[in-house]
Amino acid sequence: MKTAYIAQYRDSLLQDVVPFWMKHSIDREWGGFLTCLDRDGDVYDTDKFIWLQCREVWCFSMLYNQVEPKAEWLDAAVQGAEFLRKCGRDEAGNWYFSLTREGKPLIQPYNIFSDCFATMAFGQLFKATGNQDYADIAVATFRNILARQDNPKGLYTKAVPGTRPLISFALPMILCNLVLEIEHLLEVELVERVIDEGIHAVMDVFYQPEHGLILENVNPDGSFSDSFEGRTVNPGHGLEAMWFVMDLAARRGDDALIRRATDLTLSILEYGWDQEHGGIFYFLDISGHPPLQLEWDQKLWWVHVETLVSLLKGYLHTGDKRCMDWFEKVHAYTFAHFPDPGHGEWFGYLNRQGEPLLSLKGGKWKGCFHIPRALYQCWKTLEAIVEKEEAGKVAQLS
Repeated sequence: MKTAYIAQYRDSLLQDVVPFWMKHSIDREWGGFLTCLDRDGDVYDTDKFIWLQCREVWCFSMLYNQVEPKAEWLDAAVQGAEFLRKCGRDEAGNWYFSLTREGKPLIQPYNIFSDCFATMAFGQLFKATGNQDYADIAVATFRNILARQDNPKGLYTKAVPGTRPLISFALPMILCNLVLEIEHLLEVELVERVIDEGIHAVMDVFYQPEHGLILENVNPDGSFSDSFEGRTVNPGHGLEAMWFVMDLAARRGDDALIRRATDLTLSILEYGWDQEHGGIFYFLDISGHPPLQLEWDQKLWWVHVETLVSLLKGYLHTGDKRCMDWFEKVHAYTFAHFPDPGHGEWFGYLNRQGEPLLSLKGGKWKGCFHIPRALYQCWKTLEAIVEKEEAGKVAQLS
């Protein structure tokens, strides 16, 4: 059965998702990528969102580095990076949120996640090319993120300072993955410090042991804030963070932390699963009140594919049968509802009943990232599981 899963994830990545973006997304006139694609891949808007531009550079660089050194993948990544290098930053080195098709800035650099994915993109592309300019951009951007992390939005912050000074889960979570993405460019002491801080934030500050869940926002001391923002649970964020933590724990040989992350994966998934219609809710209120987000009951592409990665990594490291049982359940839901075999790629947004809300394949928030990354991660993790199981059988026979 696992070999069939391996083929399914590999073929979905290499025969469906990647070719869709290669065919429809590359802007051969102005450079960069066109990410607002309808069901057939036709472009319906030409605005360019920096984090999606960076994610696509990262994706094609990763494929070149990890799957096969195809010239077409590297060419796609390089032309996207050159567009970003020319147009993506303000004079202070902060990455804009969006540009026109031609590269003129549209929205100010209020969103630090543009910088996060720029770091990923240029760090991965340096591995593929050895171009020191790309390494320098990645490192400078990463250091800028660290300098801004206590006040990520800076002058663009809407909240009045001091009244309710909540801290957000999203940046500490992504730093757990980002630091490994550019570990090859950083001094050891910095890498270890960022890892320590990231694990502490995810597993001690935002994790609420009395609920077995992770909150999206907490008070600066880690305590609960009984407010709309403070009660918000985003199951997908917690589930994605768990495979980041597992990777960090595996790097350090910390079996106890892997066990904690696996147990928390199962706890979050059991909480976030829609018992009536299947799938994972987008947002929930930890106190059971009406969620702040009107889209709370939608089923989103990235939530489900990131969950699949965490379940497989949990099973690989612990052998916990609950992970494989849940994987099969989430896999069945995901592949029954999100892929679009007749037109290519996947739908992104489903209603609670699992029906597509939008026919788009890319837009302001969905691009070439979560699906290909997760398909690759699942493919390779399944291979590692099979290899481990085969080795166990050999050991038993000897």
